[in-house]
Amino acid sequence: MTVATASPPLRVLIVEDDPLIQLGLEQSLSQQPNITVVGIAEDGYIGVRMAQELIPDIIVMDIGLPRLDGIAATQKIKTNLPNVHIVMLSSHTDDNEIIAAMSSGADAYCVKGTSTESLLSAFSAAKEGATYLDPQIARKVMDHLKPPTQAENVSHLSQRELEVLRLIVDGKSNPEIAATLYLSPNTIKTHVRGIMNKLSVDDRVQAAVVALRSGLVN
Repeated sequence: MTVATASPPLRVLIVEDDPLIQLGLEQSLSQQPNITVVGIAEDGYIGVRMAQELIPDIIVMDIGLPRLDGIAATQKIKTNLPNVHIVMLSSHTDDNEIIAAMSSGADAYCVKGTSTESLLSAFSAAKEGATYLDPQIARKVMDHLKPPTQAENVSHLSQRELEVLRLIVDGKSNPEIAATLYLSPNTIKTHVRGIMNKLSVDDRVQAAVVALRSGLVN
């Protein structure tokens, strides 16, 4: 006869600069029998350091952190600790922030103030290798999606258009793309129009979502 052993509790690191939100997250998560809060960091740099020291199972990561924002911190952590799951918290749902968060490598995306149940659902999805989107964020992403066949059109882009598209996904403006690629702003405008025409999209956010769905950007 075998005796089932309980799973060890999830070790969670909170990276959040607002003391009230820190306290709320710590209290709500500490009440869960299968979760242990192993630490709290108040900015991105400290979060990266504590992640490397503690190797938590889950990191709850605020986007709007001082010194090093949550998106950059997530990229650094995922580079060195790809098996650590990161649940991104945002107080905003603007398009550029959503796209940047989706590109950072985070496993789940929640709006600040979400219920503990939703946060636990995000944890479960991340553990299973799935991507969890808060319903508010999911609706905005879906609003920008065209039919899946759209992703196939990425193969029709030229090499230069692909370079421009990757920089669009990175959140760069036309002047910034022009400086990066050593091209004129007018040339970049032409490439952006060509990208949107080939992908059958109406704006840059839709183009970025298609790039993400096609696997062009991981």
